Amino acid sequence: MPIPDHVMSLRARVGTDLLWLPGVTAVVRDGDHRLLLGRRADTGRWALPSGILDPGEDPAAGIVREVLEETAVAIEVAEIIGVFATPVVTYPNGDRTAYLDTMFRARPVSPEAARAARVADDESLEVGWFGPADLPDDLADSTRERLEREREFLAAPGDGALFVRP
Repeated sequence: MPIPDHVMSLRARVGTDLLWLPGVTAVVRDGDHRLLLGRRADTGRWALPSGILDPGEDPAAGIVREVLEETAVAIEVAEIIGVFATPVVTYPNGDRTAYLDTMFRARPVSPEAARAARVADDESLEVGWFGPADLPDDLADSTRERLEREREFLAAPGDGALFVRP
């Protein structure tokens, strides 16, 4: 997977030391409540679309860009589910990163946009829509956790307070 130029520049200075980066993730559901997933090229597991923000990029604009780049699906953001710190990720080359992840609920901009789903870059092996009862068994652990956060968010009282979990 391509490493963004700004991250490569940081890595040239800090080596494999821990980087704290802004990330975004989307739970994209179509009109039939199917979930958009991509099978990651690096792990072979199914996961929610996600990525790293470019310097100065708004998180909502960043996730719209990431979903389009990865799946060819144009989306609109519905709401923020939450902002969460991820565990440290150690990549095969030794790079260590943790993310401050802004997680969104989103939907395709149209039925035609949903039908456009396909592998659109080298980050995914497959892209597909999955019904709630038909999720693949080999979901990434981070996706299982994020889907649980979505369930908790949707079950939380609608008092306008940001849902926070310890």
